[in-house]
Amino acid sequence: MTMKEQHKQYWRQNLRYLAILLAIWFIVSFGFGIIWVDELNQIKFGGFKLGFWFAQQGSIYVFVVLIFTYVWLMNRLDKTSDLDEN
Repeated sequence: MTMKEQHKQYWRQNLRYLAILLAIWFIVSFGFGIIWVDELNQIKFGGFKLGFWFAQQGSIYVFVVLIFTYVWLMNRLDKTSDLDEN
């Protein structure tokens, strides 16, 4: 495999990770906080309605987890693509 093909494969995988993580971000922030809020509010979480909790705090926790997940995935991709700095 040539270097140009490796770079294309690297960026294709990077874009795949971004698409999946952004889809999760959209579902949690827009879906859980706005679209399905009435259904989620039937469930209590820590004394709060789950839809309200996702709109106010839960989506922020999910965003932080997504950031750490992206860093972990990219470090792993760098190592498998021999682009690791270490």
